[in-house]
Amino acid sequence: MEYGDDDDVLDHEQDEGDQQAEESDSNEDIICVVEPTSVIEKDKAQPESYETDLEIEVDSEKLFTTGQEDLYLEACKLVGVIPVSYFIRNMEETHMNLNHHGLGPKGTKAIAIALVSNTTITRLELEDNWILEEGALALMQMLHENYYIQELNVSNNHLDSPGAKIITDFLLENTSALWSIQLSGNDFKDETAQMFCNALMSNYRIKVLDLSHNAFSEKGGEQLGHMLVLNEGLQTLDLSWNQLTLKGAVSLCNSLRVNITLKTLDVSWNGFGNEGAQALGEALKVNSTLAYLDISSNHLNNEGAIKLGKGLELNETLRILKMSQNPVTVEGALSLVLSVKRNPKSRLEEIDISNVLVTEGFVKHLDGVFFVHPELDVIYGEVAGTISKQVISSAALKVIKTYVEKKKTSVFNFLKTIDHLGTTKMPVAEFRKALTMQTKVPLNRIQIRELIKKLDPYETGMIDYSVFQEPTSEKQPQ
Repeated sequence: MEYGDDDDVLDHEQDEGDQQAEESDSNEDIICVVEPTSVIEKDKAQPESYETDLEIEVDSEKLFTTGQEDLYLEACKLVGVIPVSYFIRNMEETHMNLNHHGLGPKGTKAIAIALVSNTTITRLELEDNWILEEGALALMQMLHENYYIQELNVSNNHLDSPGAKIITDFLLENTSALWSIQLSGNDFKDETAQMFCNALMSNYRIKVLDLSHNAFSEKGGEQLGHMLVLNEGLQTLDLSWNQLTLKGAVSLCNSLRVNITLKTLDVSWNGFGNEGAQALGEALKVNSTLAYLDISSNHLNNEGAIKLGKGLELNETLRILKMSQNPVTVEGALSLVLSVKRNPKSRLEEIDISNVLVTEGFVKHLDGVFFVHPELDVIYGEVAGTISKQVISSAALKVIKTYVEKKKTSVFNFLKTIDHLGTTKMPVAEFRKALTMQTKVPLNRIQIRELIKKLDPYETGMIDYSVFQEPTSEKQPQ
């Protein structure tokens, strides 16, 4: 039985042996009526509302009496798929991870039916399930009724242009609770960029959008740039591994001159070239919100690095700049870091140029940059002209423990002395700055970097050193 025929009926009192009946005269608890969606014609008019595709009549009292598990099992019978045991076991959790479960469009529809009335799941992951546009439609119909799901991952699901049309039509309504949607690797091409542009120019609810690993080129980049000019909701945008190049890159960068909400932008692996770097540098001069920028592997050479540096001389908000795997030499890298030195209001915490082979002269100049900006960390490659050998140094924590043992104190108390806020939680940049400027325990930047990785393994941007606080002993009641 196909979920999608007009006569499909899910009846809790239906006999299991009568699955081939086309009509049922009994009183239905839930009725699901879906128009056939296996083929979506390009010029076919879309339904005016989702109720025309999926009509759901719910007797709330009977629904909760029936239970989520029974509802899902009956949905599986309806569409003819085997139930997913993991889904049944975790229906009451807030995070549902069904990545790589081979659901297909029918399995996705069964999940969608069960989630219509679910009130616990807020994060739904369905990556790599081959759901196609048919599954995408079922999910959007479900989200039209479910106001609890806030994060959705449908990456690598062969959605293509028809799937993009279904999703952007839903986003255009601007009514759901969704604030994060991952759509990576769905073969979206330039014609879908206009769809996302139309939907997101007015949608202010979506804060996180992942369109990486798709097939947007110059034209698509231009459309997405126009979207960022008018969008007032997006805070994180991932466009890595596309083919924006030239005009697409320039348009996207120019949009940053007026966009006032975007904080994180990943445009790595897009062929920006020096033209894109120049547009990005100009945008950084006036942009006042962007904090994280990844332009790795974009064919930027020293000319591009110099042009980008012009923006860093004036920018006051960027914190993380990742630009490894670009053909930049030590000359371009030096120009970049000196641009930061010339900006006393720079808030940069990290510059990643890890593929650049530097010189001892570069390292000396870097010491001068660190003197002005002790919170900054610059990740570079090998130092040319020196004997290549593994540098063995004691871990920072070991050095700190040696010090506190001599002083008969604790690691927690030592870190508390450098915490000016006294909250036991410090931003990474402040923590790095405090450890760099203190003089009690000699630590080099490599040691500090490794300590930060240890204390903030998930790169949250915060260090919570309360983990070193020794628990107070309390007498147990007799």
